[in-house]
Amino acid sequence: MTRIGTSDLDVRPLCLGGNTFGWTSDEAESHRVLDAFVDGGGDFIDTADVYSSWSEGGAGISETILGRWFAKSGKRDAVVLATKVGKAPGLEGLAAGTIREAVDASLQRLGTDRIDLYWAHADDETTPVEETLGAFDELVTAGKVRALGASNFTGPRLELSLETARREGFTAYTALQNEYNLVAREEYESGPAGVVAANGLAMVPYFSLASGFLSGKYRPGQSADSARSAKASAHLESPRGQRVLTALDEVAAAHGAEVASVALAWLRHQPTVLAPLASARTVEQVAPLLASVDLELSDEEVAALERASR
Repeated sequence: MTRIGTSDLDVRPLCLGGNTFGWTSDEAESHRVLDAFVDGGGDFIDTADVYSSWSEGGAGISETILGRWFAKSGKRDAVVLATKVGKAPGLEGLAAGTIREAVDASLQRLGTDRIDLYWAHADDETTPVEETLGAFDELVTAGKVRALGASNFTGPRLELSLETARREGFTAYTALQNEYNLVAREEYESGPAGVVAANGLAMVPYFSLASGFLSGKYRPGQSADSARSAKASAHLESPRGQRVLTALDEVAAAHGAEVASVALAWLRHQPTVLAPLASARTVEQVAPLLASVDLELSDEEVAALERASR
């Protein structure tokens, strides 16, 4: 088990993303994915109130599907549950009133009395940091939220939030969720990574598999059945993308593992990373995610992936 930053939350080092629920996975398949993840040892699940506003189900459908699964399975206490505020239609930003309204709506959809980790889904420079953190602190005091995280924050803005929390005595962010993977490294490593490390925060990277590109299903001359195929396939056009796939193939072959497992294991070996976040559209995609938790890479393999991804 691994502690989420300075919180009292312990998780296995893998987070299941709920962005597919109600979008590329219907409710029945979403429930099968959730069962497979938790029955396989997973205990950290992440969603957002905005998931999936771009789908027929609309904003809140992912939380609703999760809430129905909790009610059916009785597994709410078996997981650390994370959701987000700040991007849902009509509830954009991090003003105090928005946060108060959004959390109650999320709790109702999720069918639970508390959110274990509540993320600010994106920075809001139009709202004073003191107002945002004060509202979050109220939720922690009320028992609606156990810990707080920031997503899509720059280093300076994250540092400002941490300094403000210390000065005002508010509950501070304990984790960061930004994009980070083998083909998207610079923005995190040259920016907020130093703030995360200096303050003992945990990094929970999203797009850990680069929209599926690092799952190994995207190859030159081949098409993949995915709603995100255009974004993922774009990496095939770069020399780095091809180098990374070659290096992943070599390491995966040495371990008899899936490419996706190796890509997630590489992230887990990086400083500040607590638990890579990845989603599964089908139940068959869950096993490679879970396998990454126990996959130990040698120093030489980590270095080889490092070189390929530069």
